[in-house]
Amino acid sequence: MVNIENVTFSYSKKTKLLSNLNLQLEAGRIHGLLGKNGEGKSTLLKLMSGLVFPQNGKIDVMGFLPEKRNPEMLQEIFFLPEEFPQINLSIEKYKNIYAPFYPNFSNDQFESYLKEFEIDDKKAIMSKLSHGQKKKIMIAFGLATNTKLLLMDEPTNGLDIPSKGQFRRMVASAITEERCLVISTHQVHDLDSLIDNIIVMEKHEIVFNQAIENITRKLVFRLTERNEICENVIHTEESLRGMYQVCENTTNEESKLDIELLFNTILLHTAKVKSLF
Repeated sequence: MVNIENVTFSYSKKTKLLSNLNLQLEAGRIHGLLGKNGEGKSTLLKLMSGLVFPQNGKIDVMGFLPEKRNPEMLQEIFFLPEEFPQINLSIEKYKNIYAPFYPNFSNDQFESYLKEFEIDDKKAIMSKLSHGQKKKIMIAFGLATNTKLLLMDEPTNGLDIPSKGQFRRMVASAITEERCLVISTHQVHDLDSLIDNIIVMEKHEIVFNQAIENITRKLVFRLTERNEICENVIHTEESLRGMYQVCENTTNEESKLDIELLFNTILLHTAKVKSLF
């Protein structure tokens, strides 16, 4: 679906934001793009959608070069930015204007997503709604476009806890074998039990890109007593409940992935984790 080769990008001549970046994304999967603020996650999504152009390297999205802004490509991409401009339209008017740009847009799905988010007044002017309400509308619209590539930048910012649960259910139900979803966030808890593949950016590079099933095959996530340190331990964190540990999985042990614990392990022990994969 997406193939990025040796891409370099910068907003100024003095500082490169991305350098020789490589990434491949498959259809039929939900990819979680994780990293601290300022790592270049938003820029990477903009590069995929053709909103900014690489200085060097090549990006192929569904057989198109994003910078060419081919209409056939654009009708199969929806990019939900973290912040969006004031929209002085009603929900209904916004849908009527922009839905025709997406041939596979489903009005029934849009109505269903709005209902799940408890948004009933489609005549409401979007600019007069709260940030969280606007975010819900745009999430509902993006999912209803049924584009092959759906890019979401910090989609859960502004959502309350119940709405985050609704978001996870919607996204899980929207994925198909032909669709690729990329969700960029620094709030790793929001992607629990949702994503199929984890991508981590650190120091403006992609340092990790693995499927969940491969992660749990190579690593074990444990909560133990403080005096119980497993063999082949890579990372530990103390908590009120005991000692969280990430260890090499040398015995084919089954464990539940802890995304936040994995993220911290990758950032603090990058070389060790890379050696295992």
